Amino acid sequence: MFHGVMSPLNLQSLAGVLLILVLCWLFSENKRRFPFLLTIGAIGLQLALVLALFGVPAIRAGLTNFGAVFDGLAKSAQAGTAFVFGFLSGTNPQPYPLTTPGALFVFGFRVLPVIMVVCTLAALLWHWHILKWITKAFGFVFSRTMGLRGPTALAAAATIFMGQVEGPIIIRAYLNRLTRSELFLLITVGMACVSGSTMVAYVTILQGVLPGAAAHILTASIISAPAGILLARILIPRDPAAEAAQDKMPPDERVYKSSMDAIMKGIHDGMQIAVNVAACLIVFVALVAMVNMMLGALPPVWGAPISVERILGYVFSPVAWCLGIQSSEIQTAGQLLGTKMMLTEFTAFIRLGAIPAAELTERTRTIMTYALCGFANVASVGINLAGYSVLLPERRDEVIKMVGKAMLAGFFATCMSAALVGAIPAAITAMPS
Repeated sequence: MFHGVMSPLNLQSLAGVLLILVLCWLFSENKRRFPFLLTIGAIGLQLALVLALFGVPAIRAGLTNFGAVFDGLAKSAQAGTAFVFGFLSGTNPQPYPLTTPGALFVFGFRVLPVIMVVCTLAALLWHWHILKWITKAFGFVFSRTMGLRGPTALAAAATIFMGQVEGPIIIRAYLNRLTRSELFLLITVGMACVSGSTMVAYVTILQGVLPGAAAHILTASIISAPAGILLARILIPRDPAAEAAQDKMPPDERVYKSSMDAIMKGIHDGMQIAVNVAACLIVFVALVAMVNMMLGALPPVWGAPISVERILGYVFSPVAWCLGIQSSEIQTAGQLLGTKMMLTEFTAFIRLGAIPAAELTERTRTIMTYALCGFANVASVGINLAGYSVLLPERRDEVIKMVGKAMLAGFFATCMSAALVGAIPAAITAMPS
């Protein structure tokens, strides 16, 4: 169970939660309609989930075993990769002597195949109704604790496991009947969470540097959904009059004809996601390198060359402070936050995983895992625009106007989750290893 007394860093994290709520209220479209009950319900649900997941011994043991499942999925993906690419996968005996063992971890061969395997497995579990019932259970919780209408609650829950564009597909027939507030909420939740396929990829990156990485990643995506719902409701408050039309549940549009059909479509979807991730990383990392080359022509500042990473570190340092990060590590944490927003969370996780254990405290590494675990970045703005242009072409202009604000709301939702975890006394030491 959790124990301990509030420390200055815990109070700093708690202040961060309050500051995030105030900041969103300042940019609300209707400041007079602050959702007080929803705020209590969302934060209460987040606390209940954290306390249950990490404070109840039986559930903690389950999360530890869940980490073994993630590890098994990663090893299964490696087996398939080794069969196709041989020693390039890093698993087969190498045909030459190794001088740098760490060089065997090649992102394209170790992480992208995991995305395809897990995406295929998710399609199969959906066809077998396993993932469908889990999603409906979360949707029931969201509708009862946060007052969401049935279709919105179902899509928000599906987004946790399926992704920012894939989740809303299950209520595609209902999308055009969502209010502006509900549509903004769905986009925000999509930005605040990650998909099941990328969860395993993040765990693969963080293994060896963060104890209980699988439990943290899973918990981070789940508890960021209530935060995303709350911040979306603050920025664009609910409109009961516009919701009064009908509450009938939409038909389920994600249908597979057979298990083999689910596997083949899952492979296709997984390949598209993997290619999209790879393309985004190549382009955004290249753009940053290009800017760094131009900045390198400037004289050094405070004894070090100017770079995008240094600039982002200073810009996002106040946000890092709000999470409860100690002063000596605020600059590093700020760089990771800026990298997450401007380059993608994949790049940020890769850089977090590359930081030696001795250079970052476990508290900071854990809090940053929660803060980075979300799709809120510039690349996701384009992904959402492309996805909703197909799902909801008649409301494309409306999506264009709100997707940037949804990215910021999703970014602060993950920060709020991280700050909430940091505010709980001795919470990090209570987490499974």
